Amino acid sequence: MGKYFGTDGFRGEANVVLNADHAYKVGRFLGWYYTELKRRAGSDEPARVVIGKDTRRSSYMFEYTLVAGLTASGADAYLLHVTTTPSVAYVTRVDEFDCGIMISASHNPYYDNGIKLLNRNGEKMDEETIALVEDYIDGKLEVFNHRWTELPYGTGDRVGISVDYASGRNRYIGYLISLGLYSFKGVKVGLDCANGAAWNIAKSVFDALGAKTYVINAEPNGTNINNNAGSTHIENLQKFVVDNGLDVGFAYDGDADRCLCVDELGNVVDGDHILYILGKYMQKNGQLDNNTVVTTIMSNFGLYKALEENGIDYAKTKVGDKYVYEYMVQNGCRLGGEQSGHIIISKYATTGDGILTSLKMMEVMLAKKMKMSQLSEGLKIYPQVLKNIRVKSKPEARNDPAVQEVVAKVEKLLGDTGRILVRESGTEPVIRVMVEATDKELCARCVEDVLTVIRARGHENK
Repeated sequence: MGKYFGTDGFRGEANVVLNADHAYKVGRFLGWYYTELKRRAGSDEPARVVIGKDTRRSSYMFEYTLVAGLTASGADAYLLHVTTTPSVAYVTRVDEFDCGIMISASHNPYYDNGIKLLNRNGEKMDEETIALVEDYIDGKLEVFNHRWTELPYGTGDRVGISVDYASGRNRYIGYLISLGLYSFKGVKVGLDCANGAAWNIAKSVFDALGAKTYVINAEPNGTNINNNAGSTHIENLQKFVVDNGLDVGFAYDGDADRCLCVDELGNVVDGDHILYILGKYMQKNGQLDNNTVVTTIMSNFGLYKALEENGIDYAKTKVGDKYVYEYMVQNGCRLGGEQSGHIIISKYATTGDGILTSLKMMEVMLAKKMKMSQLSEGLKIYPQVLKNIRVKSKPEARNDPAVQEVVAKVEKLLGDTGRILVRESGTEPVIRVMVEATDKELCARCVEDVLTVIRARGHENK
């Protein structure tokens, strides 16, 4: 991770951590850099950059400042307006843009915002280019064998323009509709759009496929995105599904790259359930390349046991859908994701796509003629206890021989009926201790054994 950009973009409180000047500089660099790459390749055309945003109040400010930076550098900016992160990835790839930008802080509260960068393939931007962006922000850019104290502006007919590109978003909607293999007629579906980017897309797709669609949290006002809504507050959709006698419900986050489901009984179907259900379905239909489901280390132990019982292999990556996708590409895998609902189906998308995920879950229900609650049969989610402890030094605490010794004892105790995970937080001075086992009391006892040793060794930062 860089100084400003983490695993999912440059994110923080708007005009506190991430401000308008940052956005302008990001636009200035990208507009100049991609235009210069074209020039050096023999093209006289300006760079073309597509931009989408979610419904946060500050998204307009960042959109306009990004456009100012891009056009000042001679690039043309194409505006999708309010749309989802996966739609920006799709349009970037299909319409051959030089790069894409999504303005969103995903599931964070409205006062946060972020800038996500995508390469021409609709994938997350490579670290080398992001490092150049950060160097320009810090005034120490060196590229093309030159140190740039300032970047040249576009002048005359080289000044860039902005283009209304709502048609790109509409084509993405058409693309999603085209993926519906079955009519949804007669199926009562609940959608929680989190007052975010899915609010004007998800219902259109489900209606077009014939569903009887019930929608909540689709009235964004700039400050209510993710506010007691969406996948981070799934309890609202659980109640809505039960109260209205719906067949299934789908909840998205602010930029709709996540999806969690609710079955007809009101039970949560999280990312691990989704990977299990889609993994089995794709394996049966010969679509699970390498017979492998890609997960992160935070997936539930029960998922791995269930996959093994069905003869499906699995891989584990670091936390972050970025790492899941990288593994999928490098190893030719078709399905991967996170417990949080980031699900990537590489045949159709380069990112997690909440609406796409919900469509594929509908496909499994209709193909198998089963209720959503029945699709999870065979998957036993193990009890889990996760506790954080603030420490003076994350590496010192985790690598302490005494801490490693107690972790080894817990591993031996659990055997093949559970697991322990001790990892450093990527964003806080915190060690996370997580135990999964067949019994919740055992989980809690094992976690406390590790925390006791960390405290006794003087690592806790009270």
